[in-house]
Amino acid sequence: MSEDIKVSIRGLYKIFGIDPEGALADVRAGMGKHELLEKRAHVLGLKDINIDMKAGEITVIMGLSGSGKSTLIRHLNRLIEPTAGEIWVDGNNVLDFTDDELRRLRQERMSMVFQKFALLPHRSVLENAGMALATRGYRREDYESEASHWLERVGLDGYGDHYPRQLSGGMQQRVGIARALTSNSEVMLMDEAFSALDPLIRTDMQDLLVKLQQELKKTIVFITHDLDEALKLADHLVILNDGCVVQQGEPQHILLKPADGYIEDFVSDINRARVLRVRSVMQQGNGGRDSFSGEVDHDDTLESVIAKAEGDVATRFRVLRNGEPVGTLEMSHLVRALVPTRASDDGVRSSAA
Repeated sequence: MSEDIKVSIRGLYKIFGIDPEGALADVRAGMGKHELLEKRAHVLGLKDINIDMKAGEITVIMGLSGSGKSTLIRHLNRLIEPTAGEIWVDGNNVLDFTDDELRRLRQERMSMVFQKFALLPHRSVLENAGMALATRGYRREDYESEASHWLERVGLDGYGDHYPRQLSGGMQQRVGIARALTSNSEVMLMDEAFSALDPLIRTDMQDLLVKLQQELKKTIVFITHDLDEALKLADHLVILNDGCVVQQGEPQHILLKPADGYIEDFVSDINRARVLRVRSVMQQGNGGRDSFSGEVDHDDTLESVIAKAEGDVATRFRVLRNGEPVGTLEMSHLVRALVPTRASDDGVRSSAA
């Protein structure tokens, strides 16, 4: 396993019913979700999931309701036991863990942020933030400084003595994030963590997560059904449908090269100019001594470039990365990238890592 792969899922299946092992043989023989339910009265939760999650990156798993995304994330810390497959963390198969090893994984190495906050109403904000350390045997005086530090970092300085009922929904979710950070876990699991929040608060929470991640470089697995949220947060995007990985990869690649009609429809309403980056549509090379209308950064959005070009489709920019020329951007290429793309023949499908 590559050194930068933190979590690796291999051949993961989950079938719900009284005889999952028997139903597994039918699924491997080609029986689909709807046929399995009709003929065997079993529910196919996950089918042959293969995903590598790099250390220090945000892997976003998304799909519509019933696609299997929440089922998948709960396999990582074995809140749900798989029917078949492997889950590797730092080169160790979680399915081989003893009860003690599994307990340490959940308490020390993997934290979880829930959609419904999951705060203890009779505990103060500070005590909730320090809960992970308290379960390891730390006394309040031992974890108070660390919990207070992370409450301050998420914008809740001075709220330690309050109780969850005294906080807004957005503030309660900040406590949930502070709790995960106080645990100092290597992996953060976030299951629809912002879905219950109002749109403006949700945007604030996304910005907070991005800001913290730039500094902390945690390995984050984030579940959402919102494509805009996924594209904003993801280093690696995984799209599920009916328990299967339809496409995965760098979000820019998925937008530009959808694997099939399902993904094509999925991304059709996205504001591509706001999401796509210069690096995805530029031509590599320093452009020689050719003349340019200006310079743009490789990570600028196409929306910002359009504004800079003031609508002139003949404009040509030199692309810089860390101040060095790395490519050329023709406005004509930019305009073509804004047109939704038909499904590609070489898209990254469910078997891709």
